[in-house]
Amino acid sequence: MFVGLDWAEDHHDVAVMAADGRLLAARRVADGLAGLRLVHELLAGQAEDPAQVVVGTETDRGLFVGALVAAGYQVYAVNPLAVSRYRDRHQVSGAKSDAGDAKVLADLVRTDRHNHRPVAGDSDLAEAVKVLARTHQSLVWTRQRQLNQLRSLLREFYPGALAAVGGDLGGRDALAILVVAPTPTLGRQLSQAKLAATLRRAGRQRGAEDRAAKLQAILGAPQLQAPGVVAEAYGAAVTALVGVITALNRQLEQLTSQLQRHFDQHPDAEILRSLPGLGLVLGARVVGEFGDDPTRYHHPKHARPMPAPPR
Repeated sequence: MFVGLDWAEDHHDVAVMAADGRLLAARRVADGLAGLRLVHELLAGQAEDPAQVVVGTETDRGLFVGALVAAGYQVYAVNPLAVSRYRDRHQVSGAKSDAGDAKVLADLVRTDRHNHRPVAGDSDLAEAVKVLARTHQSLVWTRQRQLNQLRSLLREFYPGALAAVGGDLGGRDALAILVVAPTPTLGRQLSQAKLAATLRRAGRQRGAEDRAAKLQAILGAPQLQAPGVVAEAYGAAVTALVGVITALNRQLEQLTSQLQRHFDQHPDAEILRSLPGLGLVLGARVVGEFGDDPTRYHHPKHARPMPAPPR
């Protein structure tokens, strides 16, 4: 029995196909327990053994797909690009529909599943590492976007701040200074003692006075300045971005701690850490993206992780 599952956020289109290519059933089911129950009911009268059911879908992750694997079905996660090419073999119009894609997936695993790999049986720990590693990467990208926006704002109205903090705009010193001096006017008003105290509160243990003296000289130097009301608006934008970046830094620290705790428990962690260039973060990403099922790949060329589902 061959099943095509076209994945969507709140529903899934299901097509059930016999070995000779006849379409036996087609349904749209809701995501969750009710939809999963309906899928089981559709298949219960067609197959005596769950292992006789072969499911084709475009993603290898999610609770719905995990439940299908747990039920004992053979689940194949097919790259969406391969599904698109297979669709072109059967129609030339280029039209796409969820119900049609479910039928294409069922037909694909009926005739060509030998060219694809079933969903791997990764351990729960590997799945946990994958969740943490992907979230960590996403937060890093988000933080960099906020830093780029902050740098652009400062370049437009406050170049002295960029000169003062140097290249580490997202560091503790830079963010602490921008909290108390989000505009050129406020920056010129800061005394050396105030700057030194700000640096110490941010965590600087040594050289606070010397660093404060250099900052005061740069922030107090003459520079081009925007009109007062415009500079005030820019300052409010800077304060908002600094708050977001500070929160992201804090969450990244906490997430890194969780990532390390889970990664260190994995039996492959010691091996991965021994490889040149693989530390905590990259090693965890390797576990998350490649999994830990030893039968997952027959050849290095097969080691191409599935793309993330659409958001």
